[in-house]
Amino acid sequence: MAESKEFTLDLDNYERYGFHMPEHNIVKLPKGLSKQVVEEISRYKNEPEWMLNLRLKGLDYFYKKPLPEWGPDLKVIDFEDIHYYIKPSDKVEHDWDAVPKEIRETYDKLGIPEAEKNFLAGVGAQYESEVVYHSLQEQWSKLGVIFLDTDTGLREHPEIFKEYFAKAIPRGDNKLAALNTAVWSGGSFIYIPKACMSRFLSKPISASTRKTPVSSSAR
Repeated sequence: MAESKEFTLDLDNYERYGFHMPEHNIVKLPKGLSKQVVEEISRYKNEPEWMLNLRLKGLDYFYKKPLPEWGPDLKVIDFEDIHYYIKPSDKVEHDWDAVPKEIRETYDKLGIPEAEKNFLAGVGAQYESEVVYHSLQEQWSKLGVIFLDTDTGLREHPEIFKEYFAKAIPRGDNKLAALNTAVWSGGSFIYIPKACMSRFLSKPISASTRKTPVSSSAR
């Protein structure tokens, strides 16, 4: 069995980034993992049946697979003490000023809007379980680059999504990959045409996630 690794908390960075804002959520599912929770996540997202079936297969793998023995000791994780879905806003914004005030102030502290303005080709900002802001510079969208929140990518480009989703690390690889397949939420969908691949990769994009430290929510 692989040797467990110990980690220490960087107190300087924790003081800087460990702040949290008051919660004003639209949806917050109860703690705990079950078929009902997975079905509720899919229902809230209005997903196609094939995605729900994929989630349920992931849940089945999660129950069957043991915890990975590589890396740190994961036995301390209580999978029933986690909120697997928290929705802080009712839609994805493309105008930063339209993002809810508390969420906007969180990302202002992290410097995301300034970074977008100065050197990023695109930005995706996730708060709790859902993306709240997404943007791509117009010059790239004109060249056919697609950079969306994952829910919009699934809705508008289902063929591409179905071909590549959960392929790099498939649900059967390990227990945590299976869990991610079952309860995934948020994230970014990106498609880059081969013709502009080298040009686009010279300009960075950012997809960041902010979790409320006290929420015990799943990413």
